[in-house]
Amino acid sequence: MNSLAIAPSILSADFSRLADDVRSVLAGGAEWVHVDVMDGHFVPNLTLGPVVLEGLAKAVPAFYDVHLMVTDPLEYGKRFAKAGANLVSFHLEAAMDPSSVIDGLRKENVQVGLVINPGRAPEELFPYLDRVDLVLVMSVWAGFGGQSFREDTPRRVESLAKEIARRNLSTRLQVDGGINAKTSRQVRDMGADTLVAGTSVFGASDRAAAIAALRA
Repeated sequence: MNSLAIAPSILSADFSRLADDVRSVLAGGAEWVHVDVMDGHFVPNLTLGPVVLEGLAKAVPAFYDVHLMVTDPLEYGKRFAKAGANLVSFHLEAAMDPSSVIDGLRKENVQVGLVINPGRAPEELFPYLDRVDLVLVMSVWAGFGGQSFREDTPRRVESLAKEIARRNLSTRLQVDGGINAKTSRQVRDMGADTLVAGTSVFGASDRAAAIAALRA
């Protein structure tokens, strides 16, 4: 069984003091740093490019978990790998041939993840579970802010967790969207071992306490 990893999303950080903000969540107990990349095409918002990660990774050594919400995941995955990503995840619906993207990213010496939005069945990830290091279940629609945690998320997480356990795989199971002290417990109980949290961590006055609450 994988140990629990908390991955605060820098989208909720203060970009005027990004390095300091990232240092604070790592000091507060976070294991990973989550980097949301949106291209304005696959999703209707723009976030950041490889140059931001490159600067951040040089300033603050950490495990950088990059979530690509882009229409060309292999090309951008290569760029983020070179910029300092440790793990690159891409959306199943963004790739005509997910296997070729997985193979291409492996050549960049990064771990690889595969992501599904709420509209996709968890079973669609089953053929890839032994080929990726992580699967990410979105508990909100990717690329849109202000959404509520979807009530069907724990069931979807459980479906994947049971299949991972049945096949005795070490694939990590991540959840992203609306994660707080309450919802983290719901998905952990169903088998999630990696939690992405934005506002609930970066928006807290005591970030160490906020991270501890996600584990409680």
